[in-house]
Amino acid sequence: MSMRRIVVIGRTDVGRRVCSLLTSSGISVVHLHEPSDAELRAELCQEIDGVAVLLHDDIEALRYSLMIHHIRPDARLFVAMFDLTARTQLRSVVPGCVVLSPAAISVPSMVAGAIDPRADAIRRESTPELRAWVSVTETAGGSARVAPYRTPEAMRRRGVFGRLAGQFRPFDSGSRVLLGGAAGLIAIILADTLVGLAHANFLRALYDATRTTATISAPVLPDNPLVLLWATLAALLVMGFTALFAAGIVNYLLSGRHVAIFGRRAMPRFGHVIVVGMGQVGLRLAQELQELGIAVVGIEQNPNARTLQIARSCGIPVLIGDGASKAAVHATGVKGAVALVAASSAERDNIAVAVGALAANPQLRVVIRAGSDDAIDETRSLFRIGAVVDVNGLTASFVAASLGEKPPYAVIATPAGNMALEESGAVIETWPPHPQRCSCA
Repeated sequence: MSMRRIVVIGRTDVGRRVCSLLTSSGISVVHLHEPSDAELRAELCQEIDGVAVLLHDDIEALRYSLMIHHIRPDARLFVAMFDLTARTQLRSVVPGCVVLSPAAISVPSMVAGAIDPRADAIRRESTPELRAWVSVTETAGGSARVAPYRTPEAMRRRGVFGRLAGQFRPFDSGSRVLLGGAAGLIAIILADTLVGLAHANFLRALYDATRTTATISAPVLPDNPLVLLWATLAALLVMGFTALFAAGIVNYLLSGRHVAIFGRRAMPRFGHVIVVGMGQVGLRLAQELQELGIAVVGIEQNPNARTLQIARSCGIPVLIGDGASKAAVHATGVKGAVALVAASSAERDNIAVAVGALAANPQLRVVIRAGSDDAIDETRSLFRIGAVVDVNGLTASFVAASLGEKPPYAVIATPAGNMALEESGAVIETWPPHPQRCSCA
């Protein structure tokens, strides 16, 4: 790199790693936390080559970005931003800036780990309108091969059959009550219809049985002790099944309906990928897998998470519960799943999820999100826990490369380090595999 001075805004984990990467490359870095307008203006008025805005608050990041562009329109600018609308608006106002979320940078590696470990990343083509996909794989020559990718038909079909098998199947106690009550009422109608065939045709018997079950009216029955005994027993059963059905309906309507009993959001029974933690990264991962034709199930512990409504609108079933609990993992069909991705921002929770899932299905493919601390590396030295994707490390490498002459096409994790690549597969820069964090005060 030929840059002399970079300003990094945000002492987030990614910001600290970017500062460390640039400093280790001999670049002068000014690392600011949340500077005032006067402090930022003072730094921008000096000679700088680029600015990285790495904050968790999208609105604050947008404000800083507009100010930076106003003062130094010639400086390279990278902005980490989660909200798609804010990213689109910033790109239209500040042409030439690189605006991405950590999810967009790291999710391709997670997708590859979940469905095709032979590749280092599976991502959308550079032209989104084509709706095409490519795989990025490290080659022996120290570069990477970028090739078209298509989801195997066997995996697609298995996911389709898994979704079909999940229709009208209970996924929790509430759905079991609802389906049990509905099945009981239908059984009573069929049995009552068979009894009614003794003195009426089929349509009349079915009509009378349905009206009786719905407690609208009851037909006049003959003075046959067996018929009267059945009618009494059926009335008692109808009361019980009606109560179960009504309770199940109320629970289903009040639960938020993030998982449906039938339709697109029904819980697949097999051939699917389980995503634990439906935050920004987990949601993006689930959307990408869904676009690839893979059946997906999410688990989210926070019932008020903002991403739940987006997942629902995309037709992604999300079970509300603790991903580390046996009940939640079994409810999502872990024994028939293709893979499980622990995508929570808390690494230690991801370890617990991985251990629980492997206990339920030792053959399960597991991908773990890492990046916030060193817990994953410490645990990985004890036993094989699964494929680990360092989200913050990949993001920091992408940001550091983006502040150079040309933004990278992708960043993949290899044993030699994080490789920033051009669209042709040529290597722009190779950064350490696990970037350290700076110790700026």
